[in-house]
Amino acid sequence: MPDNNSMNAASWETPGAITVVQKLVPEMKPGDILVRVAASGICGTDMHICNGETPHAGQHVTIGHEFAGYVQDIHPQTTTDVAVGDLVAVDPNVPCHQCSFCRSAKYHLCHALDCIGVTCNGGMASHVAVPSSAIFKASGLSPETASLAEPLSCAIHAVDMGALKTGDRVLVIGAGPIGLMVTALCATSGANVTVSEPNDMRRSIANEFGASSTVAGNVDIGGDPIKGFGYDVVFECVGLAATMEAALGYAKAGGTVVWVGVAKPGVTIPVAPFDVYRRELTIKSTYTNPFGMGRAIKVLKDQKVNWNRLISHTFTLDEFGEAWEVFRKNTGLKVCVRPNKC
Repeated sequence: MPDNNSMNAASWETPGAITVVQKLVPEMKPGDILVRVAASGICGTDMHICNGETPHAGQHVTIGHEFAGYVQDIHPQTTTDVAVGDLVAVDPNVPCHQCSFCRSAKYHLCHALDCIGVTCNGGMASHVAVPSSAIFKASGLSPETASLAEPLSCAIHAVDMGALKTGDRVLVIGAGPIGLMVTALCATSGANVTVSEPNDMRRSIANEFGASSTVAGNVDIGGDPIKGFGYDVVFECVGLAATMEAALGYAKAGGTVVWVGVAKPGVTIPVAPFDVYRRELTIKSTYTNPFGMGRAIKVLKDQKVNWNRLISHTFTLDEFGEAWEVFRKNTGLKVCVRPNKC
């Protein structure tokens, strides 16, 4: 068992494994806040890190970039509007604030971006020290719900990239947590949403999240996209070459395809430039969650959607091995770990 100065943490120690190890409770620097972690979600990015598929990830780094907790301490040289005891959600992306991207309101593209839980120690531990700029008040939410703010902020960015209009016909490929979040955001914005998902359970939940229809596999758009058949916006939320390629074929002329899923480095797909030209397709990708955390917390508080439906499993940090196995087998949705009893 850890002593008062040490803690258990789920860390990427060796390629192919996330291991619970003992680490020191982090010390704060000026500008930092110490968070007692109450809920930390496991994400597909964590699997990419484990498999060595995230080039910028740091080995021996504690994972966990989707988390919420309670403010335990504030460095005396930190300026903040939160107080000890406040429930907060954390934006894991910490930019340099100096580069050309940061100075042009594109801080998520910062070439020196630190990511809590990827490049530096994250929230899959009892405590984590984070910059005050990463802190967002989440009062009124449960810790588990607040831990959804980071993935929801990514989904918000994806829908923004789709430039959705009320009445659009939307296709969402994949009904994992991100796909379901995208579905709900589109449906509550007035879109007619079809979800493509092979898993029966996830298709059923997609209906709860506002899908107008669901299909188990390939989508029949009913005719020639040049003649107006197909979808105004297609969101690919899987990250596989096959579904990313298929997404291009489902968009009608003038439509937009948004690749939300994260493909493995080196994956390529064939694209027919003339077809893209003739249909005047817009192909976009999304990277992280710029200016989305505050918006995500507002959406979670609005309670128009039962967001807790996304959390299928909850474990303690001592049960991390079991949590990781459930996540790895893909038998649920969002797997949430509670490092502390808060």
